[in-house]
Amino acid sequence: MATPKTASTHAFGEIAWAVTRVGLGFIFLWAFLDKTFGLGRSTPAAKAWLEGGSPTKGFLSSVEGPFAGAFHGLAGNVIADWLFMAGLAGIGIALIAGIGMRIAAVSGVLMMVLMWAAGLPIATNPFLDDHLIYALVIAGIAATGAGLRYSLAGVWAPLVAKAPWLR
Repeated sequence: MATPKTASTHAFGEIAWAVTRVGLGFIFLWAFLDKTFGLGRSTPAAKAWLEGGSPTKGFLSSVEGPFAGAFHGLAGNVIADWLFMAGLAGIGIALIAGIGMRIAAVSGVLMMVLMWAAGLPIATNPFLDDHLIYALVIAGIAATGAGLRYSLAGVWAPLVAKAPWLR
């Protein structure tokens, strides 16, 4: 019996995972750019971070679920704003480039689980939403290395050989 091909041994699977990784990275990076510059998609120019707007205030202050009190306390906090924006940029760049996947996975999963918790209760599904799916995809890519053949991972690995947590 022949061994079935996996994403890492099948060219199309490797390309599909690379496109998924880059696409997911662009979602994070776009959110960072839109909130920073107010590009008019989710954030109007007048509420851009560079114009003094808070990237966390609008979303977190409107949370209504079981963790509303905790999230309301973080809304508009300067430290929360900086951590959120650094996370969006860092996760986006790491996923697009295919480097720093361990840090991107831990921080991406944490961010997505917190955003999922902020959205509780979910109106369209009793448990699952896109934040948890994004978290699973990020963790899966980092754990398996799927799609990293088409990335800067090969250039990055020798640079961080003595610090494997940066891989």
